[in-house]
Amino acid sequence: MKQGAEVVAAGNSVQVRLLEKEFPQIAYQHLGGYNVHYAVKKNRFMINLMKQAPGILKIIRQENDWLKDMVKQHGVQGVISDNRFGLYHAGIPTVFITHQLRLRTSLGGRMERLLQRINYRWINKFSRCWIPDHPQAPGLAGDLSHPEVLPAIPCAYLGPLSRMHLLNENTVREGVLILLSGPEPQRSLFEKIVCDQLRSLKERVILVRGLPGGGGPPLPDLGPVPVYDHLPAEALNRLMCRAAYIVCRSGYSSLMDLQATGAKPILVPTPGQTEQEYLAALLGHQRRAVISSQAAFDLEALLNKAKEIKGAAPVYHGNGALAQAVAGFLTDCSVAAPVVKDGAV
Repeated sequence: MKQGAEVVAAGNSVQVRLLEKEFPQIAYQHLGGYNVHYAVKKNRFMINLMKQAPGILKIIRQENDWLKDMVKQHGVQGVISDNRFGLYHAGIPTVFITHQLRLRTSLGGRMERLLQRINYRWINKFSRCWIPDHPQAPGLAGDLSHPEVLPAIPCAYLGPLSRMHLLNENTVREGVLILLSGPEPQRSLFEKIVCDQLRSLKERVILVRGLPGGGGPPLPDLGPVPVYDHLPAEALNRLMCRAAYIVCRSGYSSLMDLQATGAKPILVPTPGQTEQEYLAALLGHQRRAVISSQAAFDLEALLNKAKEIKGAAPVYHGNGALAQAVAGFLTDCSVAAPVVKDGAV
């Protein structure tokens, strides 16, 4: 948008509701998600995911057909796909954005190498690949974003991407900010664990439930704890910059936000999500975060441990890599073959 492009965003109802609050001035299209269902038990995660693979492949084919219709009917000149494998097109520039070039599983190295080949087969259908991490290993994502071999298409490291930024380096940090997020049923299970422990905690606490559409189950009386279903980026940014400690999942978007705001994180990976477990372990090894499993979560003990760590790594702004990548993408779009729209070029 800063470089003059007309932007249309596509996503499912939850994603669109979230984006509309941040960008009410742009157009939106409905595009259903992969609708992955997560298991309650950690040891069922991979098996459950593999059972859903045929359905996911069907949705990938459907979203590719959807894109062909969008290009024909609306004259789309380029696509940036956030881990949506079906949004490639032979006639226009398409970018695949991901930090997951190498996939972590609980099934061993041989399976991981097989999955990487499959992953690259899809990524190589696109024109370019953008990687939201530092160019120097290990970066934030370690081996996930710095594999031995990159995809065959042109790749660019953008630096970590975040809506957040450090507001004031001299701000006095105090209290605990708890950010719940991620798929059900694990979000609600973790919420219950957290709420059960808040009653006896003496620290000042703010809880954000991670429900952009609202409608979550009612919470028990948490006394003086402020509770928000969801917060817009600016308000959340202020809270993250003021908190002494932040409790959250170790999803990659959360890690990029933590780095941007410089807080001391307490990371609780979603059970069974090997990527989150790997990312949390990486920061824990660097003494940049305190790590706990969901089953062993003890907030008071974790806060005591967090006092001894260094906290998030220094803020990194990417040296203009994102703006440069976008400029190159828009140049590619302007020289792409004309697209027929409603019978006219």
